[in-house]
Amino acid sequence: MERILTSMVLMVLLFPTLALGETMKDLVERDGLFYKEFTDVPFTGNITGKTRGTIRNGKKNGPWVYNWKNGQFYWNKGQLWKKGTYRDGKEEGSWVYNWNNGQLFCKGTYRDGKKEGLWVYNWNNGKFRKKGTYRDGKKEGQWVEYSGNGQLWKKGTYEDDKKEGLWVDYFDNGQLWKKGTYKDDKKEGRWVEYSGNGQLFFKGFFKGTYKDDKKEGLWVYNWNNGQLWKKETYKDGKLVEQ
Repeated sequence: MERILTSMVLMVLLFPTLALGETMKDLVERDGLFYKEFTDVPFTGNITGKTRGTIRNGKKNGPWVYNWKNGQFYWNKGQLWKKGTYRDGKEEGSWVYNWNNGQLFCKGTYRDGKKEGLWVYNWNNGKFRKKGTYRDGKKEGQWVEYSGNGQLWKKGTYEDDKKEGLWVDYFDNGQLWKKGTYKDDKKEGRWVEYSGNGQLFFKGFFKGTYKDDKKEGLWVYNWNNGQLWKKETYKDGKLVEQ
């Protein structure tokens, strides 16, 4: 028995990778699969070092962590960075990401490697930044965003990862900045914009199926005190009358 224990200790000392597993530096990635160098068989085993996890048949599986310290996934300063699970090489289930100061950056759920459902994002001071839902990895439905001081910044709707319908933007003091509609991620229809004191700055009209948010028709600009500044007429994004 003593001889067996001695032999096991010698094996660990002489061949530490057998006891601890491989590191990512020992592997290469080809066509989405991990291999040991100079082999054609997808790797299966544990990964150790700053990156830790399990690879099965060349794909990441189960919990994975990076910059390992005291059993968690850390930035170099010792703050938790991110944690989550892989299934067959793709992110799956709940994931959490932190800023390098330890504050929460974002959290949400993956399905088959794509964001799904509600995701919440924070600023690096810990204050809420934005939230909304994903469907099959694309933004979908109502989204709201807040500034670093906690004021509502913008709100609107996405369809298939593109802005659609009414969007409203605000100044940091909470005053209305601008509002208008999008169609297929481009401004479409009537838009108005205000100065920081609440006075109308300009109003205009985006009309039709023009590309690249081109101005169309009459545009009216006001000074901050509400007095008329100028009027312009556009066609296909070009100024035709002033």
